[in-house]
Amino acid sequence: MKKIFVLDTNVLLHDPNAIFAFEENDVIIPAVVLEEIDSKKRNADEIGRNARGVSRSLDALRTIGHLHDGVQLETGGTLRVELNHRSFARVQEMFGEITNDNRILAVALNYKLEEEEKHSDRSVILVSKDVLVRVKADVLGVQTEDYLSDRAAEPNEMYTGYTTIKVHPSVIDDFYNHRYLSVQALQLQQGYSFYPNEFVILKDEMGSAKSALLKVNADANRLEPLFLSNEPVWGIAARNAQQRMALELLLNDDIPLVTITGKAGTGKTLLALAASLSKVEDEQKYKKLLIARPVVPMGKDIGYLPGEKDEKLRPWMQPIYDNLEYLFDTKKAGDIDKILMGMGSIQVEALTYIRGRSIPGQFIIIDEAQNLSRHEVKTIVSRVGEGSKIVLVGDPDQIDHPYLDSISNGLTHVVEHFKQEGISGHITLEKGERSKLAQLAADLL
Repeated sequence: MKKIFVLDTNVLLHDPNAIFAFEENDVIIPAVVLEEIDSKKRNADEIGRNARGVSRSLDALRTIGHLHDGVQLETGGTLRVELNHRSFARVQEMFGEITNDNRILAVALNYKLEEEEKHSDRSVILVSKDVLVRVKADVLGVQTEDYLSDRAAEPNEMYTGYTTIKVHPSVIDDFYNHRYLSVQALQLQQGYSFYPNEFVILKDEMGSAKSALLKVNADANRLEPLFLSNEPVWGIAARNAQQRMALELLLNDDIPLVTITGKAGTGKTLLALAASLSKVEDEQKYKKLLIARPVVPMGKDIGYLPGEKDEKLRPWMQPIYDNLEYLFDTKKAGDIDKILMGMGSIQVEALTYIRGRSIPGQFIIIDEAQNLSRHEVKTIVSRVGEGSKIVLVGDPDQIDHPYLDSISNGLTHVVEHFKQEGISGHITLEKGERSKLAQLAADLL
């Protein structure tokens, strides 16, 4: 049986195509949602872009028929802008104040009561990304859901970039003797599907200390030894297996897209910077290093800080400068600026200034990529020109964007959608190496 979905404003501002995501069911947009979207359409950021996208979609549907009467969607459902379910009496008994959120709740509640009066079995579901709106809906007895259709994967199913497999010790011996293993043979034995450039840790099922670290090749048909030794890169040596995997991806010129996720203090940005400096300064494989991070929310003006663009950017870019100061072992304040000015091959930018550019022959690092939406990350990755390598770094559990979460952000989407591609590689760093205090803070707080 068809359901009735009442959409909150934040759903449409998060995904302007959400109108068409409910298949053959009926979609209701409260009138107050249109007012809120109208107030956002002039914003110069992602929210403003999405508000304008919703407006265009509704205008196109308006040519089919009157929105307040309901128009047929290609999905088989209908879309209706509500005008006749504004009674606030029942919601006011619970929450009193007439806010936009409460007006949306009132619409959902009134539809629910109307279906009950008709003795209908149709479900009325309020869809919102606002946790408190969902809580209040539950108090009112209205069924509610988060908007999940844009999620890349369930939290416990996220691709980590490596797997640990227990095997008979003879399998490990075969690898060391022949320097490779057949993916097909291991799949038949383990029933596991491997992705290109995925790392595999083999452990002895008998309990001995015998083990091996391998990497699936780009064609996903062989497991091979790591290409690099565990030598330091720009003074940075891998302190655990996952960091070694990260350096393997970062220093491989045949993998132009690398994603690295992990908690604070796991070394994501430092490893990426060390590898990039090795490639740009030592090997001169790339002509320039471009380091950028979003000014959250991305697309906003940098603000009213005094000075020129570089002076305004400095507070936002300071975490990157901190890592560069560590790598260059600077002693005095301002030394890193002199070094970067003298080198000329390192550019630190805000993502605001990357849009519209084509970036060939460069090593690109995007820090704090978890604060990018799907559209933004597509815009950035599509800027990458011939001969460039791009590294997306971030912690999906530290989201500053109001309409993103650990599953729906742009970084997570890149990880999940590129895991089957031979030109990309991913690794999740798990062990904090900044300090014991930092690791405890990441785990306990």
